[in-house]
Amino acid sequence: MEKKERAPVYYSDYLQLDKILTAQQPESAKEGIKANDEMLFIIIHQAYELWFKQILHELDIVRAIFRQPNIHNNTPDIYNSVHRLKRIGSILEVAVMQMGILETMTPLDFLDFRDLLRPASGFQSIQFKMIEAALGLRYDQRYGKAYYLSQLTQADVASVKQAEHEQSLLVLINEWLERMPYVKDEGYWKDNSYSSFWSKYKEAYAESLSEGEHQNLAIFDSIFINDTNYPEGRSFSADASRNALFIMLYRDHPLLQLPYELLNTLLEIDELLSMWRHRHIHMVQRTIGKRVGTGGSSGAEYLRGAAESHYIFKELAELTSFLLPRHLLPVLPEKLVNDLSYR
Repeated sequence: MEKKERAPVYYSDYLQLDKILTAQQPESAKEGIKANDEMLFIIIHQAYELWFKQILHELDIVRAIFRQPNIHNNTPDIYNSVHRLKRIGSILEVAVMQMGILETMTPLDFLDFRDLLRPASGFQSIQFKMIEAALGLRYDQRYGKAYYLSQLTQADVASVKQAEHEQSLLVLINEWLERMPYVKDEGYWKDNSYSSFWSKYKEAYAESLSEGEHQNLAIFDSIFINDTNYPEGRSFSADASRNALFIMLYRDHPLLQLPYELLNTLLEIDELLSMWRHRHIHMVQRTIGKRVGTGGSSGAEYLRGAAESHYIFKELAELTSFLLPRHLLPVLPEKLVNDLSYR
């Protein structure tokens, strides 16, 4: 079959620059007010929304991978997931640094056009709300729930609710961790029972605690020992938490290196989101002080409450409380060590 000749692609047509470069319509210009920094304000926020779109694109790909009933060790799926999650981290680093460009706008520069924006607000960014939902932030965990959807159109409310209805990455990671075979497979533990492993681990962990840390034992029992599928108030199941801790402890074994990178990258994303929120808080405080946001929120006070509440993978971060140094770790059965190694 003869190959069909494609029409040449022109740079500005491919990027649709006629749409992008004419999408900045300052409100101050419409009112005949001189406000030179409104152009910067618009472009910064448009750039954020483009990056948010890319983050959602990456999250869709990663979630599609983890929706599979099984992810075999010999496929590139885990590597691909880690790669894309690290890309999200790189985008968030840019988002944090981009705040510095916005901070070149002084408070007086912002006041030149601020009142013309009402009631528009960054709080109305549905893509950012969808990113939080896709990662795993549930509605009941949100700070200021009464205000959360109040400033959106009905169409945007429907989009956000649809995002919250879908399986989040946190839920999918929990299911993936639960399926990890190594720590419950009887073929590995018949001579060194799985329950015995956790008993030995708890004993070594207890001996490692300082006098002021002994309250950690009760938390250790509630997460790893007690026969409860979902410990009260937790998003990760007991099996998922045990397997995540196992990955962290024995990450040096070849087949656990990528799973560890995956968990660590999720924590990096949480950290970068926190850095972005806190940078936003300081910028708002410096720019508008104690004034309310253009959308009617309490401004910096609201941002501070959200920053303190919206840690998505905090349960994975808390597992570091229960780590032991390598020389105190229980020795794994030989068959398990072999299966965690390259063949």
